[in-house]
Amino acid sequence: MRNYRVEAIVLRTHKLGEADRIITLLTREKGKIRAVAKGVRRTRSKFGARLEPFSRAEMFIAPGKNLDIITQAETLNVYGEALALDYPLWTIGQTILETADRIASEESVPAETQYLLLVGALRSLTEKEHDGMLVLNAYLLRALSLAGYAAVLNQCAICGLAGPQPFFNVPSGGALCADHRQPGSVAPKAESIALLLALLQGDWDLADNASEAQVREASGLIAAYTQWHLERGLRSLPLVDRQ
Repeated sequence: MRNYRVEAIVLRTHKLGEADRIITLLTREKGKIRAVAKGVRRTRSKFGARLEPFSRAEMFIAPGKNLDIITQAETLNVYGEALALDYPLWTIGQTILETADRIASEESVPAETQYLLLVGALRSLTEKEHDGMLVLNAYLLRALSLAGYAAVLNQCAICGLAGPQPFFNVPSGGALCADHRQPGSVAPKAESIALLLALLQGDWDLADNASEAQVREASGLIAAYTQWHLERGLRSLPLVDRQ
């Protein structure tokens, strides 16, 4: 194999030996990959600062025996600098990275749309275009939708009866009519379901004007829905301030 170039965001890192790290990346061209960055834990390494979580860079990678090796990284954006100064936004950002890592579970499978969604979410978060919780909720809904787990919001998930519907059931895939209400269903306010639909469709005029109560209820539904379909909890999610 020849050396290759990718545009990537660092999702997480792990120590390897005394001076190296394993870097987990979501790339535009190859989906999720893991590669070794040699010597980046040495104090004199300027290379390491470009390979921290939230960093977006153009990377040059050489094939390796077990893991490929990052030979060069040219910074495009350092989203972590802005997030580090705002703890609530940092926890939201961590949840977004963890979700991206979980959703892109298969390595080297192209995931350009997921990559672009991640870039957009981190940019919106750092530039404070919208409330952080709205950015997180929109990202979770859209990332799940791209992965094939779209929440059904404007009709009954079982019979297809046009909505809005009065109930919401996570295992069933979203909204339910009265005739198909399942055990464990909740009855959210219609405005909260409307907010979920706005976030999924990118209707920011509606989303930005949502009340705190709407955002709080919608956030709870999205958190439950996300963790159900990822089949395990997100470690970062309990740290997010959901006032």
